[in-house]
Amino acid sequence: MSIKLRLTVMNFLQFFVWGAWLISLGGYMIVTLGFTGGEVGSVYATMGIASLFMPGLLGIVADRWLNAEKVYGLCHLIGAGLLIWATTVKDYKTLYLIMLLNAMVYMPTIALANTVSYKVLEQKGLDVITNFPPIRVWGTVGFIAAMWMVDFAGWTKSPLQLYISAGSALFLGFYAFTMPACPPAAATGTKRSFVSALGLDAFVLLKRRQTLVFFIFAMLLGAALQITNAFGGAFLDDFKTLYPDSFGVAHPNLLLSISQISETLFILSIPFFLRRFGIKTVMLISIFAWVLRFGLFAVGNPGSGLGLLVLSMIIYGMAFDFFNISGSLYVDREADSSIRASAQGLFMIMTNGLGAFFGGTASGWVVDHFTANGIKDWRSIWFTFAAYALLLGIAFPLMFTYKHVRSEGTPAAAHH
Repeated sequence: MSIKLRLTVMNFLQFFVWGAWLISLGGYMIVTLGFTGGEVGSVYATMGIASLFMPGLLGIVADRWLNAEKVYGLCHLIGAGLLIWATTVKDYKTLYLIMLLNAMVYMPTIALANTVSYKVLEQKGLDVITNFPPIRVWGTVGFIAAMWMVDFAGWTKSPLQLYISAGSALFLGFYAFTMPACPPAAATGTKRSFVSALGLDAFVLLKRRQTLVFFIFAMLLGAALQITNAFGGAFLDDFKTLYPDSFGVAHPNLLLSISQISETLFILSIPFFLRRFGIKTVMLISIFAWVLRFGLFAVGNPGSGLGLLVLSMIIYGMAFDFFNISGSLYVDREADSSIRASAQGLFMIMTNGLGAFFGGTASGWVVDHFTANGIKDWRSIWFTFAAYALLLGIAFPLMFTYKHVRSEGTPAAAHH
């Protein structure tokens, strides 16, 4: 098997493990286990807590002591055991603890999968920039495949989704040990400091007002990322009495997976938008795409309003990619070359760490606030989230007055 194919399998499974439960676990917790919105939100917020420190800590381990592919494999083997344990649990406190521990071993594997891919490609003399994107796109395909598998099997409200995730994590854990060795950077004489690995030396960027404003908005917008992951399935399930035979109720994961399919398409459009409009405008487009994403959920339904829900799924690709990728490019441009890796780490901490934690927690409160006698007022819930995104969209261009300068070779930074 060629090394590119082996890395493709690894990336496919990396996100298959996540896709098996990320979109449908919220519905399982609300519908099957009877959890409140606040409890569901806090379980999803565990990924934010884990993202604050675990990728950095395990990055240090892989940098200094243990081969990256072994750290990666061990994480997935531990995660598989935790997910199997989770299938037996019905109470909130225990499930919260298990999913927190699972997040602590899963979230670092996203960066570790990239690290292993980069190192192996370099070892084989292959250009990373040319060869990695076609490999990584199979991760999104894996995520979608897992969603579809759980949906077609009728397991979106069942603990069996966790078994699917655990089985694939178990296989991936052992598969990782067969990958080419990726020795610690310390063995080659280059090693990052503890402060650098945690992204802390990038805090110097926060001394500049513009960059500080950017990172604050990155955190506030990061709060929006997990909301539909946590509550999309439960939202569609609540239409089962009104539209029992509708596509969205019968196949919630299939409908929600349009979002991930859209992601893969919008990634391809980013170079055009960045060249034409500049980073600030592209990020503003992203914020207003979030307004539409939530607003269309508020007015759509799986019956006559199915088209509105599908449009919301398509818009998600723009909302997610335009923010994540253009934001990452802005950070890369603003950071000194010596702290670029740390700056990207700080961007991840603000979005996937603090943002996801606050977003998961606050969205749970919003859902509970609009729940009376077990009935959720989804229209008010989604309009609240849309209003939040709208406020960000109004404030961002007023506070973020970054002037883009077109320079040769970096058309992405241009601003008109």
